[in-house]
Amino acid sequence: RAQHDQLHGRLTELAGQLAGAATPTALRDQLAEHARLRQALDEAAVAVRTGRDAARRARGSADTAEERLRAAWRDFDTTRDGLARFGPPATDRDDVAAAWTALVGWAGAQARQRQVDRDGLVAAVTEAQSAAEAVEDRIGGLLTAAGLPPADDPAQAVAVAAERAGADLRRITERRTQAVELREQRAEHERQARTARALAGHLRANNFERWLLAEALDLLVDGASRILRELSQGQYDLVHDKGEFFVVDHHDAGLRRGVRTLSGGETFQASLALALALSEQLAGMSTTAASLESIVLDEGFGTLDAATLDIVAATLESLAARGDRMVGVVTHVPALAERIPVRFEVRKDARTAHVERTGR
Repeated sequence: RAQHDQLHGRLTELAGQLAGAATPTALRDQLAEHARLRQALDEAAVAVRTGRDAARRARGSADTAEERLRAAWRDFDTTRDGLARFGPPATDRDDVAAAWTALVGWAGAQARQRQVDRDGLVAAVTEAQSAAEAVEDRIGGLLTAAGLPPADDPAQAVAVAAERAGADLRRITERRTQAVELREQRAEHERQARTARALAGHLRANNFERWLLAEALDLLVDGASRILRELSQGQYDLVHDKGEFFVVDHHDAGLRRGVRTLSGGETFQASLALALALSEQLAGMSTTAASLESIVLDEGFGTLDAATLDIVAATLESLAARGDRMVGVVTHVPALAERIPVRFEVRKDARTAHVERTGR
């Protein structure tokens, strides 16, 4: 009974453990499937090992092929570099076989073309040799004509002759340069001689005096022209020619006419311009330290219109304002007298005349 109870408890425990377990038939099927899978795994392992061996062999073959391809490209580049001076076509670096085919085809075409051109080149060489022989004959003739002895080497003889001719040419060039310098010196001496003769002619008593007076007159007319241009508001310039005075009228297209055609007021302007210019240039024309410290203008103002009179008065005021000379004006024109700061009025009666200072 004790064993029975023990076995019954064991059976109960086993029944609990086997609850929901597969049947023996299913277990046998699973064991058979497991055996099949184990066999397939073993077969797959063998296949993997076989594939790895094949991959190693394939990698070795690929490396060998790459090395052969690089060697083929090196051979191709070496061959193409040897043909570089002939201008081979561009290369497709993706296909060595196509590159070799293109290069071989081009080389064959070039070879055929050069073979065709060879006959023409041979003829050209023959012609060049004939021309060279003709040139040698001509050189021999030139050497003979130049009085040089015949030489076994015409080229060397020509080189020697050319060197001698170059030396002669350099000497001739130097002499021509010296001749040019001598001609320039002669021209300079001739120019100095002409200047000396002209100066000697001018320095004769009558010529020198005439030249000096002409220079003084030129300076005087230039200064008077500047003053007259100011007095006439840019209308007139004063010029002279052979002792005659002319004015250039800029209001009449630069017409040049004699001073006798000027009106009374215009004549006064020209005379005033000459007097003022003379007073400015007296010190420069004098041989001593002379200076004109005063200038007196007598009448002539009555013929001027109001506008011209105003310009003349303004010019006199500007001249006096500089302070380098005294300007005196003798006039009967009240409008002008009122513009003078210091005035001396002369009054007459039946018996005598009186002078009275007025103004500032």
